[in-house]
Amino acid sequence: MDSAQTISDSFPITARNRVKRLHERGSYDHASVYAVLDAGILCHVAYSIDGQPYCTPTIYWREGDVLYWHGSSASRMLRHFKPGMPACLTVSHLDGLVLARSGFNHSANYRSAMCFGTARIIDDPKEKAVALDAVVNRLYRGRSEDLRPITAQEVKATTVIGMRIDDASAKVRAKGVGDNEEDYDHPAWAGVIPVRTVIGDEEPCPRLLPHISRPDKLSAYSSGRTLDEVLVEAQHLYESDVDRETASG
Repeated sequence: MDSAQTISDSFPITARNRVKRLHERGSYDHASVYAVLDAGILCHVAYSIDGQPYCTPTIYWREGDVLYWHGSSASRMLRHFKPGMPACLTVSHLDGLVLARSGFNHSANYRSAMCFGTARIIDDPKEKAVALDAVVNRLYRGRSEDLRPITAQEVKATTVIGMRIDDASAKVRAKGVGDNEEDYDHPAWAGVIPVRTVIGDEEPCPRLLPHISRPDKLSAYSSGRTLDEVLVEAQHLYESDVDRETASG
């Protein structure tokens, strides 16, 4: 890894995270990278096993500059992370379809983050137990308290991976049509079609016990709200809960 300038509250700019194409869209500060990560729930983890590249989609969560994800203990990916393995975790959001007056200038508005580090399996029982609660509580504040306790067999069947972010970058396009000047007189429609992921109406399990209703603590997931807005809000609440627990003991 080549060292470049390290800016306060920013990830180091290195050969692997430097944005090369359309570099003006790139950012390396923690706030920009975390904003993309915290607005998502699904990531793709890329790695190589014996020279063969793989890319696995999975649910993730963030605590400070550490990213976590989990899966089956039988997973090929997770088995190979045990001694520690270089990995690249990416998250992306589609925000709009950009239609120009030429095929070459069609584009998309998006937010993306690319994070590099060494992924390791969480072996410490206490750290693993906290992580297995966190994957629920990060999304649904305090929900683990309402659930049936996880069994020893379930803990054994689940592998948790942690990766401290060594370097990362965010890349964002959030603008309108970028046509060539001579194309603006061409008689074709051009513009941006916004894209959003929106919370829909709940669909209760048909086998709910008669006295069970949706708890108030899930009120953030109300119909019509955007998913990224809800996820960012949930992340802030989760961080405040972690800080409070750390301060108390």
